[in-house]
Amino acid sequence: MAWIKTVPGDEAEGELSSVYQRIAGSSGGVANILKIQSLHPDALSGHFSFYRTLMFGESPLSRAEREAIAGVVSAENECHY
Repeated sequence: MAWIKTVPGDEAEGELSSVYQRIAGSSGGVANILKIQSLHPDALSGHFSFYRTLMFGESPLSRAEREAIAGVVSAENECHY
């Protein structure tokens, strides 16, 4: 759980609720790493768009290579996400 104040999905209203619905998609949930930006829905929306571009956009790297890089960076940073 993040130590940064977040807005739970069941308490999200207005723009944040819309952003959460877009992010959750078929999984039905929003990852804590994204919820840490819940106090600023515009930043959250921008971060998610950036993530989608990096991980799923056109690139010479395969999806597996991108995930491997993300995993190594997270491990190096001792990030639990």
